[in-house]
Amino acid sequence: MNEDMIQHYRGILEGVGENPGREGLVDTPKRAAKAMQYLCQGYGQTVEQVVNGALFESDNDEMVIVRDIELYSMCEHHMLPFIGKAHVAYIPTGKVLGLSKVARIVDMFARRLQIQENMTKQIADAIMQVTNAAGVAVVIEAQHMCMMMRGCEKQNSVMTTSVMLGEFRDSYNTRQEFLQLIRGR
Repeated sequence: MNEDMIQHYRGILEGVGENPGREGLVDTPKRAAKAMQYLCQGYGQTVEQVVNGALFESDNDEMVIVRDIELYSMCEHHMLPFIGKAHVAYIPTGKVLGLSKVARIVDMFARRLQIQENMTKQIADAIMQVTNAAGVAVVIEAQHMCMMMRGCEKQNSVMTTSVMLGEFRDSYNTRQEFLQLIRGR
């Protein structure tokens, strides 16, 4: 456990006018530090570790989609959560990625201080790098607590970001098929 982080959380409690020695808060700095380490565990991971060799030969050259991958991240501007889902597609060129690895790549980038726009691109670039796909598409829809709990306090706003690479960028029909399939719930 990072003792410096625990002390910083104790200071935050004091800074907001709380007594970190009171019964309900005695262990809060330690719990908060442990939670933050968990929420930011993506910093300690690499794409290679996450994929762990789970790339398999395949004759399939049709679109593979994993949709509705729930994600939990932290806004790097306010350190408040944003929560949503990712839809990831790729067009294989001889190899397919183990199904759970797509979700694990999403988690690896979500478990860092982030902005949604960058995270969307990081996921797309990682899938492209690992699979050498003909194309990759990523759409993320998320609600940001920094907009809901403070500032403009818009409770129903959803941010949508997308990154289209290769065939998804070059072919209108391929892009439309992907968008139709993730909307056709």
